[in-house]
Parts: sequence; C-alpha cells; structure tokens
Amino acid sequence: MSMDSVHTDKVVEADEGAAGKADPEGLAAAGRLGELLDPARIDALIADAEAAGVGIDGPDGLINRMIKAVLERGLEIEMADHLGYDRGDPTGNGSGNSRNGFTAKTVITTAGQTRIDVPRDRNGSFNPHLVPKRQRRLGSTSDMILSLYARGMTTRDIKAHLAEVYGVEVSHETVAKVTDVVVEEVRAWQSRPVEEVYPILFVDGIRIKVRDSGTVSNKVAHLVVGVDVEGFKHVLGVWVQSAEGAKFWLGVFTELRNRGLKDALIVCCDGLAGLPEAIETVWPHATVQTCVVHLLRASLRYVAYDHRKRIAAALKPIYSAPSIEAAEAAFAEFTHQLRRPQSRRGRSLATSLGPVRAVPAIPTRDPPRDLHD
Repeated sequence: MSMDSVHTDKVVEADEGAAGKADPEGLAAAGRLGELLDPARIDALIADAEAAGVGIDGPDGLINRMIKAVLERGLEIEMADHLGYDRGDPTGNGSGNSRNGFTAKTVITTAGQTRIDVPRDRNGSFNPHLVPKRQRRLGSTSDMILSLYARGMTTRDIKAHLAEVYGVEVSHETVAKVTDVVVEEVRAWQSRPVEEVYPILFVDGIRIKVRDSGTVSNKVAHLVVGVDVEGFKHVLGVWVQSAEGAKFWLGVFTELRNRGLKDALIVCCDGLAGLPEAIETVWPHATVQTCVVHLLRASLRYVAYDHRKRIAAALKPIYSAPSIEAAEAAFAEFTHQLRRPQSRRGRSLATSLGPVRAVPAIPTRDPPRDLHD
C-alpha cells in the first residue's frame, strides 16, 4: 500500500470520526428546523393564510408577517442577553437597567417594507445587531439597488421599480447614497497605486454599449492589463471614451506613470498610428510588440474571402517561428508561393511585420494564445 493510500484512509477515518462526533445541539437544531419546514406544516400555514384572506407576498402578506415575527423575537432575545434576564424574571429587580417599552421602526427587506417594534432599555445602552440603530435596509436590499444601478437604471427608475414590484418606498436620496458608494469605490480603484515594473503590458480597446442620459451609444472601453513578475494579470485601469487615438493613449500612459508604473519591458498593442511613439515617450526602454492577432486581421482585409483560409494557413509558420531567422525564411517561402497578383499583399505584409519582434525565453506555442491568454 502506498503512502498516498494510507494518508487517504486516515483522512476518511478522521472524517467519519468527526461525523460521528457531531455537535448534538446542532443536530437537534437541524431536527427542529426540519419539523418546522415540514410540508404538512407549510400546507397548513398557507391554508390558514388563505382562509384569513392573507396573501403569500406583499406588505401584509404571510412572508412579511413571518419576517416581522422572526425579527421581533430575535430582538427580544438580544435584549434578554443584554440585560441578563428574561422578561418577567424577578432576578432583574435592582439590576440598574430594565426594559422600557418599544420603538416602532419600518425596515426594508427583499420581501418589502415591514413595521417592527424594537425594544428599548432605560439606560439607552441596548445596541441590537439584528436590526442596528439608524439602519432601515436589511439583507440584500442595498445589493438589489446596486444591481439595478449597474444595469443602467437611473436612481428615479430604481425608486419606481422598488415601489412597484416590492411595495418599498425608498427616497431618491437613499438610492443616491447607496449608488454613491459605487462611484467612490470606482474612483478609489482608478487612482490606486500600481507596481513600479510590469514585464508585459497589454493595451487594447473593446467596444461596448453604454446607457447615457437615457440613450444607448457605442463607446470604447480602453484597457491596460499588466502581467506582474509572478505571472498574474492585473487590470490597471479602464477608460471609457467614444474613440481612441495616440494622444488619448499618451494621457493614459502618463497617468499610469504618475500612479507608480516606472517601466515596462514589453508593451503589446495594435497597429494604431502614433501608439508606439506614445509608449516610447513615457517608457523609453520598453519594447513595443505589435499584436499578431491584430496584424493578421489587418492583413487579411486585403485578401479575397475565398483565399483567406489558404493565406492564413501559409502565414502560420511565419508568426510561429522560434527565431527571427526562421521567421524570415518562412516569410521568403510564403512570398515565393504566392502568385504575382498577390505579391503586393506580400510586400504590404512585410512592411507591417517590421514592429513584430522576437521575444526570448517564450515557449513556441500559438502566438494569439500567448499574447491574449
């Protein structure tokens, strides 16, 4: 028997022993919860609600009433723990603090608004954890508002949606406060400091649809992804703009330098005019590597659709060559195989291949996967 199997057997035995020594209180609680959620009990509860004319959901529905009962019971338990004695217990006489009635409070849950009674103590030292003071949104209500906001809804649309679907009356100021948290976090993320050196930077843009002032328009999200010395990728920033240009990228690179990025070894980008010069202006010693995928897409635009597969297959030995000499030999073979009407494309491709440089110590694999994955 191997050591791995012995270790596995010991782990299995330990797991079985732990299962056999499970917490009795936990098992008892699970049993009581199972009895409470028994289908027969649930059917009886629903039947009683229907007989009383109470709906399942809604502000006065069965679910909301159950939430109210559970919250108030939980607050009573917290108050008993805070005072050190249960309601009506004579041991509380002369303790220096006692119950002092209730305060009505409206809380917002995912099931709607609920009016609950929060217990008070005479010293005013009771600070409940289940429903904290000055907090009216419970559970994932804030997450719901943020989710609607992320999908392009305005604060007024979110307010109307919550009132229509959940019967929750939330003020415009409350929704604005919740969404402002996202804006602050985004600004903090955009201005966070970065590492001084990244071996590889990927610079590119992706077209997305953005809702702005009630209209949807196409904009470009410009991304800079850095690969650190341990091989992990980090999104250094996202800049949304209607169009890209070398002047815009120069501002982005300058911002990254001001955030701490002093140098980059290799910067992979597309063939945008002026972009290599903008990179060299900020990081003079960086090697600008034209992305092979962008290069091939641009080159195949001038090839007839019927010949694209054949041309793409003939180009593969060039950009997958392990060295510059092998790439030049493969390119010479490629231009030799082309017929004369296509030789102009070969010369155009030779001009575009200039910025592509061999990177030492990178295994020979599929270059698009190396550059993008």
